Amino acid sequence: MKSEKRFQIFAHVVLIILSFLALMPMMLMLMSSITDDSTLIAEGYSFFPSKFSLYAYEYIFKTGNSVLRAYGVSIILTTVGTVCALTITTLLAYAISKKEMPGRGILTFLVVFSMLFNGGLVPTYMVYTKFLGLNNTFFGLLIPGLLLNGFNVMLMKSYFVSSIPEEILDAAYIDGATETKTFLSVVIPLSKPILATVALFAGIGYWNDWMNGYIYITKRTELYSVQNLLNRMMQNIQYLSQSSSNVQNANVGLSAIPLASVRMAMATVGILPIIVIYPFVQKHFVKGITLGGVKG
Repeated sequence: MKSEKRFQIFAHVVLIILSFLALMPMMLMLMSSITDDSTLIAEGYSFFPSKFSLYAYEYIFKTGNSVLRAYGVSIILTTVGTVCALTITTLLAYAISKKEMPGRGILTFLVVFSMLFNGGLVPTYMVYTKFLGLNNTFFGLLIPGLLLNGFNVMLMKSYFVSSIPEEILDAAYIDGATETKTFLSVVIPLSKPILATVALFAGIGYWNDWMNGYIYITKRTELYSVQNLLNRMMQNIQYLSQSSSNVQNANVGLSAIPLASVRMAMATVGILPIIVIYPFVQKHFVKGITLGGVKG
């Protein structure tokens, strides 16, 4: 018993240290974002800066960039995309988890194949722009590459196989429930952990995605998500800092741009919603990962 207690104490100490090390970069990022830019350049990054300033956030929100609108686009995109991705993933995973499903092997092969190979950027771009006409539309942010993920499908399929007993499903069938009724009334309530896990994966994917906006949104900048907008702002700052001739004609002089602290402020603005939401789904996330990875 004493050895087990010592091991638990040692494990807790190690986990506390690892958690602290994981939090340190985020704390440093936050403190750097509220540090005066000149102080940050002169003294370097510090957890206890000598001079604080919120000018980096003021610059982000007040220099002609609609951050609030971009936040709205990101929130709508993440909400709609997560719901759609979760619905499609759940239906497909449940179908290939049924041994009697016709074509189950072909569908499983296609899912696994998509995890290993893809058509490449150029053919994908041509299909989505020339054939589907998704460029400069909201669907250009929603559909390409994020609605369906092979890893999420296989993870959820493993959960259905390993964590939902066949006896429960058979009992529902004996009571006269149809496949749809069984799925909605039995399978879904028992699958909250994996649903929360896949929803978190899909939500983070949509929130952090900037590639689709970079590729498919070329004219309608009002459709920029927060990641696209922050990326464009960073490019503009880098351009101003490297071109003195353009700095002279800029509305905001280079000396007024918080070159160092604004990078940290942008990172903070980008990840803040994820940090706020994650604690509420952590319990289901851990359970879903654990149970969904028992067997394939």
